[in-house]
Amino acid sequence: MKIVIAGAGEVGCHLAKMLSEGYHEITIIDNDEERLALVSESMDVLTVLGNPTSIKILKSAGVEKADLFVAVSPAKEQDINIVAAIIAKKMGAKKVTARINDAEYLNYDNKLMFTEMGIDLLFYPEKIAATEIGDLLKQSDVSEFVDFARGQLQLIVFRIEEGSKMVNMTPADFPYQADNLPFRIVAIARGGETIIPHKDTQLKRGDMLHVVAKREYVDELMSWSGKESLDIKRLTILGGGRIGEMVARQFEKSAEFVKIIEINRERCELLSENLDRTLIINGDGRNSDFLYEEDVKSCDAFVAVTSSSETNILACVAAKKMGVAKTIAEVENIEYIKLAEGMGVDAVINKKIITAGRIFRFTMSTKVRTVKVISGSDAEVIEYVVNPDSQITRAAVKELNFPKEAIIGGVIRGNETFIAVGDTRIKPYDRVVIFALPTALGRIEKFFA
Repeated sequence: MKIVIAGAGEVGCHLAKMLSEGYHEITIIDNDEERLALVSESMDVLTVLGNPTSIKILKSAGVEKADLFVAVSPAKEQDINIVAAIIAKKMGAKKVTARINDAEYLNYDNKLMFTEMGIDLLFYPEKIAATEIGDLLKQSDVSEFVDFARGQLQLIVFRIEEGSKMVNMTPADFPYQADNLPFRIVAIARGGETIIPHKDTQLKRGDMLHVVAKREYVDELMSWSGKESLDIKRLTILGGGRIGEMVARQFEKSAEFVKIIEINRERCELLSENLDRTLIINGDGRNSDFLYEEDVKSCDAFVAVTSSSETNILACVAAKKMGVAKTIAEVENIEYIKLAEGMGVDAVINKKIITAGRIFRFTMSTKVRTVKVISGSDAEVIEYVVNPDSQITRAAVKELNFPKEAIIGGVIRGNETFIAVGDTRIKPYDRVVIFALPTALGRIEKFFA
């Protein structure tokens, strides 16, 4: 595909790096020469210096022949993104998407208006992150999860802790019939490496397991892990930016107690006006003594979403040592994600990764329903709808010569869901959940063509 990305900031660069692994032709537009120079040094992409709302610049980037145009200039440049996307579509780009920073634009009627203007997708990274945090707090025993077919099938991610029955087991050791598995381990993140497991792969303490499970068996799976579900009644949020405010708004009516700790006094005053039942505290959450004085230890969950990844990680570690059961940190420095998990942070949120996953779906075939990039691993989870006569339907799974860097986790067939095994035959119109490393994505596509 020919892809043009307007904006060489953090989101744009991460997206370009992710897409470049799929052998796409990528061009990046930015009006900052230094940013483009850094991009050219680290990636094999074309760069164009200039304003992405300039028709001349868009022509220089070849927008009229683009399969996908992505406007991801920083949040404060929302208007530039929208204008650039509309112009790109009018010039001939097949699909266009734009980053925004106003939740009002995502209301149904407003989204319809932008669709009529030609924009295929609006995305608000901070809102996506806040929603993800909310989902993780509701599924408090996991580090990450994805629903398929309205939850009939789920991908869940959790760490094997000391004392878990899973330590030293292999997938073959679980006491279930091979033709009726309730769940399947599709990947293991271990020591910076993502492993696609085989039946004799031994599980180790500290492994991050990625498991596809039938919804009705998730509780049983978690009993094997030794983790217990937690009802979040008391929540403390460090950082009163847009993400912190949106998370608080999600929980202030259902939880018994929600508190935001924010260092900026003016922002505290605004939060007090915007939120009805959230306690706003003006203070420095980098100080562990202050966190102790604010009785963080009595909370069920602690969420750190300041602008500093280091602060978020260390604050979560401090909260964990005080006895908080669930900690979530926003970590925008990708190199720190595995560090945070290794230090005991229960879940990590990264806006770049979440956003890239949303946009990545536009580069896949029309039969892709869902794409999710999993934090802390090198892989994607993809949901395909099976075409009649596609290669995936021509033999049992074990006879398909499916890429070793990928694994078929589960199948949704009408109202029925099941875990794929060697003898499983995929049928037309099935929805198939696959976990794959980037090196396998091109070969997987051929099975569903």
